[in-house]
Amino acid sequence: MAMRVSVALCTYNGAAYLEEQLLSIRGQSLPVAEIVVSDDGSTDDTLAVLERVIADWRGIDVVVLRNPAALGVTANFEQALAACSGDLIALCDQDDIWWPERVERMVAEFTRRPELQMVHADARLVDAAGDPLGFTLLQTLGVSDADRAAVHAGHAIDAYLRRNVVTGATMMVRRELVERSRPFPAAWVHDEWIAMVAALTGLVDLLEEPLTDYRQHGGNQIGVTSLDASGKLGRLRAPRTARNARLLARAEALQQRAAGFEPAASAAVLALIDGKLAHERRRSGLPAARPSRVAPIMRGWRAGDYSRFGLGLQDVLRDLVQPV
Repeated sequence: MAMRVSVALCTYNGAAYLEEQLLSIRGQSLPVAEIVVSDDGSTDDTLAVLERVIADWRGIDVVVLRNPAALGVTANFEQALAACSGDLIALCDQDDIWWPERVERMVAEFTRRPELQMVHADARLVDAAGDPLGFTLLQTLGVSDADRAAVHAGHAIDAYLRRNVVTGATMMVRRELVERSRPFPAAWVHDEWIAMVAALTGLVDLLEEPLTDYRQHGGNQIGVTSLDASGKLGRLRAPRTARNARLLARAEALQQRAAGFEPAASAAVLALIDGKLAHERRRSGLPAARPSRVAPIMRGWRAGDYSRFGLGLQDVLRDLVQPV
């Protein structure tokens, strides 16, 4: 039996680009069965655009949820995902453009591999007008060959504990994965959390081909952080306290939930998560005085924690020089 596909589309003041995205969903080579739109209190014409575009649609169920008070990105996506009824759910940003074969290509992977819980893909970065910027999402994020290989080999947890390489706008998941992941912890962004739960409890994979135009227009609620030289220098100058507290909160939430998932994670993976938490606790507790940081950072480096749970020398440098 063919699997039913839902789309979880979250909106917030997205009138400028929403029509193009809706039409790209409508134009899929494999039609979707349902679109759940969760609007987070838009004050522009977002809902008017939505109603106009879908007015004469046939064959696609459209559910519209209106939040009188904004929930924020993560809670809004959780609401949209929970309302989807399809066997498979594609996450969707309001300002992107799906390539015509996106749904068909991803459904084929789930059909071929019943054990697959989540698949994500590359995306072509475009500007506000939809013109290509000349590079892809994975290139911009600097996703390493080692992390790509880990995901393909069924060891995505190794990659995800180092850094997030999953972007929600490129994801499709099984509905049972959403149910397993809820409630989403406040410390996590929705796509990172779902990806982590998927890697802990089942098989995930990465399609190294663009299936979405990922629009960068300066108003993205979550966009691609610059990874050029100026961007990296800016991060070294940025205060560390809030970021490290956020990383610690995520590690704590993951460790608290990990043992309770079904199917259960292996003892080795649970030990790895414990190690991640210990690493983030050490980083968060580094002294304010830079010279006093050197010894604990070097101990973490010699133990392999900076490579196992982060970006290696890049994180070492960050911890050495960032101001409090």
